[in-house]
Amino acid sequence: MIEMLIAFVALLFIGTPIAFALGISGAVGLWMLDIDLITVPTRLFTGMDNFVLLAAPFYILAGDVMNRGGITTKLIKMASMLTRGVPGGTAYTNVTSSVLFAGISGAAVADTAALGQIFIKGMPEEGYDKNYAAAVTIASSVIGPIIPPSVIMIIYAAVTRLSVIDLFVAGIIPGLLLGGVMYMVIWVQARGGGLPVSEPRSKDGESEPFIRDGLLVLLLPILIVGGTLSGVFTATEAGGVAVIYAILVSSFVFRTMTLVDLWDAVKTSARNTAAIYLVIAAASVVSYVLIVGGVTGWISEFAGFFSESPVFFLMAVATGLLVLGTFLEPGAAIVLLVPILAPEAANLGIDPMQLAMVVILTLTLGLITPPVGVCLFVACRIADSPVYPVIKAVFPFFVVELGVVLLLILVPQFSSLLPDLVR
Repeated sequence: MIEMLIAFVALLFIGTPIAFALGISGAVGLWMLDIDLITVPTRLFTGMDNFVLLAAPFYILAGDVMNRGGITTKLIKMASMLTRGVPGGTAYTNVTSSVLFAGISGAAVADTAALGQIFIKGMPEEGYDKNYAAAVTIASSVIGPIIPPSVIMIIYAAVTRLSVIDLFVAGIIPGLLLGGVMYMVIWVQARGGGLPVSEPRSKDGESEPFIRDGLLVLLLPILIVGGTLSGVFTATEAGGVAVIYAILVSSFVFRTMTLVDLWDAVKTSARNTAAIYLVIAAASVVSYVLIVGGVTGWISEFAGFFSESPVFFLMAVATGLLVLGTFLEPGAAIVLLVPILAPEAANLGIDPMQLAMVVILTLTLGLITPPVGVCLFVACRIADSPVYPVIKAVFPFFVVELGVVLLLILVPQFSSLLPDLVR
């Protein structure tokens, strides 16, 4: 086990891609346990052999189609209608756009890349510091994987056999809480002229088409969740429906997407899906080694210390995942650890939806923190800024987002209320 960890850290240190680092270190673990290495390809295939994972490429493609079809701009214009003339208005618009965009992309990195091109470059023209513009974009990107649809939730469902739609619905309240606490930070920072007053971005009479177009876009997540809840189609089939809807809206309603754009979206989505599947497959090898190596017993002993206090168990889990998430991709971390943690949490009487939201949100926060925070580095590259001043600007938002994790731990109903209502 120690040898596997050393191999993994060493491979990451020399710049090996995460999927290969996981796969090779998993093979080292099998070798040290004297298990036939033929197990590696078997586990690689088993890790991807899950019907639920078939939904992931559909949602990735739907988000890419909507983004290439100019949907991001329409959502931002609709959000800006609500914040004209308000101190810090464009910062509010940034967060609101992330909330709306989360219902399309389902990924934090996509949120940072798409919205960052507009806000990180545009906010300094209104008087915002570019590091602050990057910070708001980074912090609000965490909302992407929480509000449905969400690729990370699909991976979580595949690992735990939970309902995808239950996870989607469970993410609505935590996602809105994240947006709410970010509004609070902006409001405090904007008091006394701390942030510029937003300028109207449209003329009188132009609001109606912006809102109409935005609502047409927002029908996508409503279609996914509503159609699945009503039993019209499964969550996987909903992904296919989402792709068709995205193509129709972008190509024939807004007329902003060409066949070339569509083909580029397909190629990009195929590459992204392949990368995700490769990480999941490699992580399943390591997860198998951990289980065979007796880590389950260690976790059971650890959980035994919290038999009278599930809250402290969740706090300990969140602390560990917060550290792990700083250098490991959320999907891989879920495949590695959730099969071990979920049974122990169930034994302590923790609602599976509560555990899911705590795990997903905590791991997602790793995307905005060094040393391997992908969203952080994407935003720094767009802003052409060094990492330290951006981290400094992100810190207040990071603290309140940790507060949301604590709320989810202390109040299970924030995670379980909506799934219980729709069952």
